[in-house]
Amino acid sequence: MLPMYVVKIQSTICGKSMAINVPGLISVIVFYLLILGIGIWAAWSKRKKGAGQKTETIMVAGRDIGVFVGSFTMTATWVGGGYINGTAESVYTSSYGLLWTQAPVGYTIALVLSGLFFAKRMREQGYVTMIDPLQKKLGRRMGGLLFLPALMGELLWSASILSALGTTLAVIIKLDVNVSVCVSAAIAVLYTLVGGLYSVAYTDVIQLICIFLGLWLSIPFAMTNDAVTSISETAYSGPGGWLGEWDSDYTGEWIDFALLLMFGGIPWQVYYQRVLSSDSAKHAQILSFVAAFGCLVMAIPSVLIGAIGVSTNWTMTKYFDGNGTTPADIDEERMILPIVLQYLTPTAVSFIGLGAVSAAVMSSADSSVLSSSSMFTRNIYKHVFRQNASETELIWVMRATIFVNAAISTILALTIKSVYDLFVLCSDFIYVILFPQLVAVMYLDPNTYGSLCGFIIGFILRLGGGEQAFSLDPYIYYPGGKNFPFRTFSMCMTFITTLLVSYGIRQLFRSGYLKAKHDIFDCKLAYGGRTIDNTAMKDVTGSNGDGRKKQSLPEVSSGMQNTGFEEETKI
Repeated sequence: MLPMYVVKIQSTICGKSMAINVPGLISVIVFYLLILGIGIWAAWSKRKKGAGQKTETIMVAGRDIGVFVGSFTMTATWVGGGYINGTAESVYTSSYGLLWTQAPVGYTIALVLSGLFFAKRMREQGYVTMIDPLQKKLGRRMGGLLFLPALMGELLWSASILSALGTTLAVIIKLDVNVSVCVSAAIAVLYTLVGGLYSVAYTDVIQLICIFLGLWLSIPFAMTNDAVTSISETAYSGPGGWLGEWDSDYTGEWIDFALLLMFGGIPWQVYYQRVLSSDSAKHAQILSFVAAFGCLVMAIPSVLIGAIGVSTNWTMTKYFDGNGTTPADIDEERMILPIVLQYLTPTAVSFIGLGAVSAAVMSSADSSVLSSSSMFTRNIYKHVFRQNASETELIWVMRATIFVNAAISTILALTIKSVYDLFVLCSDFIYVILFPQLVAVMYLDPNTYGSLCGFIIGFILRLGGGEQAFSLDPYIYYPGGKNFPFRTFSMCMTFITTLLVSYGIRQLFRSGYLKAKHDIFDCKLAYGGRTIDNTAMKDVTGSNGDGRKKQSLPEVSSGMQNTGFEEETKI
């Protein structure tokens, strides 16, 4: 179950070159121009009101996003091309089925948990990125190291949704995959560069409406096509049914992926960027719950399209010149959503559906690129390398980073095949490494020593299980093989290691066995340790921002230690 693949996406469909569908191409161009215009208008409107071009304004939109726009942009961020295409792909694929299509429910639960336990705390503290509390508690450099799994997740997310768009455009309008992916990425980057989160948020409103209307409009036409059997007749649980077959031999793997999606869906900057841009902590929680409901609802048409694909007699369609070949026969499960739109709905409806897919892709691509760029600019470039960087310098760094991240995601989109596999893989290292560290920082008392050891242990244990998507063979043979939930095991060991090492090192300093001069990571453990409490932000230690003293360190209470940030970067 849950196979992983890696091959290059072909630029032809079903092995044949096809002429571009001009009307479809025109419809896509019109849609893109509409989205680009809305993005530019949103940026111009805010500048006219005096919002200006400051890094915090670009990153969190001046913290004045209300519940309505916030709910739309949060939902649209999660309901991307990977979400809708990948869900349909998984339901259609015989080795998955609905029972193994865990992403919609998993990410819905992740949004609920985030709203309950993280959204209010993060917004009340006034952070700008998800990495802020990690850097305050663990130091700039450890926070910079934890940025790496967050970056990996964002890049893979962007790649998955761009890949989904490429396959859709290739099927419906016969446009070369490389061209469609590159142009779509360029459009998303352009309005993101112009307006930052303002443009992203307001275009998300239009995009989510397009997704909802486009997909639901196509369902009745596809279901009533003469080639389609009632999905109730093909829903049986077992081989060939779209509900999928439960295999007890893979129970451990199912649980592993379920937990990965639920908890690995929490520590994402793309989520916290919306939370931190909300106009209040209460509204930050509300938009999380609304988005959770929206994600679940938006998965329904994708599930139905996957079921329709299973229920279709492809010999009665023009798919692959009408020779009866099914998408599964030629390994095109990932294209099932655009194939259903193309061959089971009228031309006009398929073009509207194409607009829905394009909207889904751009609504997530722009968000993900902006999120990863925000973290790099603030938490790496400024806090690690250039503490005194000016606003103008940071803005140009952010623009350059947006371009670079989009380019990397585009390359990945053109080289990795399965949308659903890539979509799930996004959460892997975030779940194993970043999730336990974030929980520890927000609710417990870790330090840099424990965090670094937890990072190393989690990384080794996760890679030890191998990864078929990247042809990485396992070097740790867990009991039960693939059925052993080694991702969850690795995550738990990261958490336990972080806490145990943190506690042990702290006790050594407090008991006097280790002196302040032995604190090589400058955690101030001899004086109580760092804090992320914003009420104790005053730099009473006189440090230069990463814990190194400029003058003698007075003995102060544990709640008043250096946070690891400079005075000018306080939140």
